[in-house]
Amino acid sequence: MRRALVLGVMAVGIALLLWAGWHNLRERKLAMQNARDSQVVLIPKGGQAPAQGEDSGLAPVMRGKKAPEFTLTSLDGKKVNLADYKGRPILVNFWATWCLPCKVEMPWFEEFRKQYAAQGFEVLGLTDDADAGNEVITKVAHKAGVSYPILLTDGKVQNAYGGMDVLPMSFYVDRNGVVVEQTAGLGSKDQIEANIKKTIASGGVAQAGGQ
Repeated sequence: MRRALVLGVMAVGIALLLWAGWHNLRERKLAMQNARDSQVVLIPKGGQAPAQGEDSGLAPVMRGKKAPEFTLTSLDGKKVNLADYKGRPILVNFWATWCLPCKVEMPWFEEFRKQYAAQGFEVLGLTDDADAGNEVITKVAHKAGVSYPILLTDGKVQNAYGGMDVLPMSFYVDRNGVVVEQTAGLGSKDQIEANIKKTIASGGVAQAGGQ
């Protein structure tokens, strides 16, 4: 009788372990699916969401054109002009605190900013939800580990860059102020670096000492 009881307890324990393993596997699969579904947070009207790393139908809007000038306020209250970075390769990135794909790529931007600093490369993060408040925006930026300037949009700069129907939206601006590449949605880290290298190489010879 005692042996049967022990075997029964063991059987129940094994069953619980198997159920827990299956449940955890199911939760991981759901999490991965949710992450994939969140890669493009907004879908252009009348179209389909672009696949990972692909441009949306809006991508060619600014490519090959001069990047629109802007003067925006940083989180610490300073006025920042795009013209302040004349002669340097710049990544202008539109993001939002509620945008999960934005938070994925922000640490990559910070990494590449340091990696290509010798070539003058800089990142400007333009938050598309300035009404969220400085405290919330600062907290999200700090958690992402970024130290590049975070600027508060004014509702006009978004329209100047063709409208933000998809987030994140990035504009790679060369030393002459020309948009070399424009991307919509979350791409791969390798593709982001490739666009940065292309931007650095465009519009002049890169400074010595960079990669």
